[in-house]
Amino acid sequence: LYIDGMFKGIISISRPVNQIKGLLRKLEESQEELKYYKEELLRQTMLNSSFGNIIGSSGSMKECLLIAERASKSTSTVLIRGESGTGKELIAKAIHNNSSRKDKPFVRVNCATIPENLLESELFGYEKGAFTGAVKNKPGKFAIADRGTIFLDEIGDLPKSMQAKLLRVLQEKEFESIGGLVTHKVDVRVLAATNRKLEEMIKTGEFREDLYYRLNVLGIF
Repeated sequence: LYIDGMFKGIISISRPVNQIKGLLRKLEESQEELKYYKEELLRQTMLNSSFGNIIGSSGSMKECLLIAERASKSTSTVLIRGESGTGKELIAKAIHNNSSRKDKPFVRVNCATIPENLLESELFGYEKGAFTGAVKNKPGKFAIADRGTIFLDEIGDLPKSMQAKLLRVLQEKEFESIGGLVTHKVDVRVLAATNRKLEEMIKTGEFREDLYYRLNVLGIF
């Protein structure tokens, strides 16, 4: 108690214990609510700066983008699922652009549009003289994407013969070009996308289960 700026004493007012506990509980709830909104505001601010070119306001889209934002901070493989035309490549490019590899190559491969007999040379390259017409060495997409990111679109259309070779790259971080005798080490982050139901393809034997789990470390739908 102050009178005319001079300290004169203290007045103590006691309350019932239950009433004090109730006030403390309300205070804790208010603090938790404030903390939640602060974190949500921070997340939205970070998201808008990193994925600002992706337009969407629905709750499911925002959740998808938040998962993608977290995935961009990781080095794990990502499997992006969704119907054709829903922006899977846009999500993959945003993950790359927000990652530590953003200054390195982003290489896209559409597994559905490359003929099966050309897919291996497209991914892993070939050496001069490996076959008729191979007049010089040609690097594959994995070599071009070294230290960067490779985006394997329509991964569900990857032929069974190539699935084992892709699995080796994911497990061992190495590959051999067609006609080559040297094993190439590679540091590539793999992002994959598909509109197919891989779980059903595993049951029918069309898609390797071990490859599925290697790709689906982080899933975005």
